[in-house]
Amino acid sequence: IITQCTERTRIAFEIKLQKTSRSTDFRVPQSICTMFNVMVDAKTQSTKLCSMEMGQEHQYHSKIDELIEETVKEMITLLVAKFVTILESVLTKLSRYDEGTLFSSFLSFTVKAASKYVDVPKPGMDLADAYVTFVRHSQDILRDKVNEEMYIERLFDQWYTSSMNVLCTWLTDRMDLQLHIYQLKTLIRIVKKTYRDFRLQGVLDSTLNSKTYETIRNRLTVEEATASVSEGGGLQGITMKDSDEEEEEED
Repeated sequence: IITQCTERTRIAFEIKLQKTSRSTDFRVPQSICTMFNVMVDAKTQSTKLCSMEMGQEHQYHSKIDELIEETVKEMITLLVAKFVTILESVLTKLSRYDEGTLFSSFLSFTVKAASKYVDVPKPGMDLADAYVTFVRHSQDILRDKVNEEMYIERLFDQWYTSSMNVLCTWLTDRMDLQLHIYQLKTLIRIVKKTYRDFRLQGVLDSTLNSKTYETIRNRLTVEEATASVSEGGGLQGITMKDSDEEEEEED
C-alpha cells in the first residue's frame, strides 16, 4: 500500500509541476506541499502497516524507508529544477542587454540621444523585484505548509546552491563583456536579496558563503566599480556592499 502510494505521489508531483507557470508568476501550489506531507505520513505509518513477523518487519521497513527517501530526493530535485528554470527565464531577458547586441546598442543610443529633450524611460527594477517576490512567496508557502523541517532544510540548501551555480555560469559566459547597467543593477538586487532571504530561512553560512557565491560577489563588485566611473553614479544606491540596512528599510 505504501509503495503504491509513494510511487503514485511521485508521478503526480512531476505532472503537477509540468503544468505550472515557468515565469516569476509561479506560486507553489497547495497540492505540492500536500505531496511532501504524504511522504511524511507514509514514513510514520509504515511501522503500523508493516508490523508482521520480526524478521519481515525489518526487511519491509528497510525497503520502504529507502523508497521514501529516494522519492523525496527526486521530488526536491524536481522542484529545485522548476525554480532554476524560472531564474533562467529571468537571465534570458537580461541577455538582451549583452554588450554589442542590437537591443543594447539601440537602448543606449536612444537614451543618450533623447535625454536632452525628454524623459526617456529606462529599465527599472521590475524584473528583479518580480523574481525576489516569487522566491519569498515560495519560501513562505513551503515553510508554512510542509510538515517536515528536514525536507525544508534540504530543499532550501539545494535551491540556493543551484541558483548560485546558474548565476555564476551566466556571468562566466560573459567574462569578456562589460555588464550593461541594467544587467548589473538587476543582478546585484537578485544576488543580495537571495543571499539575505536564504540566510533568514536558516541556510548555513558554509552553504551561503560558497566559492560560487564569492565568485559572483567579486565579479559584481568589480563591475560596480567600473560602472560607477563610466555611468557617473548610475547605480543610484544599489551596491554590493555588505550592509543590507538600506535595502531592509525599502522592504
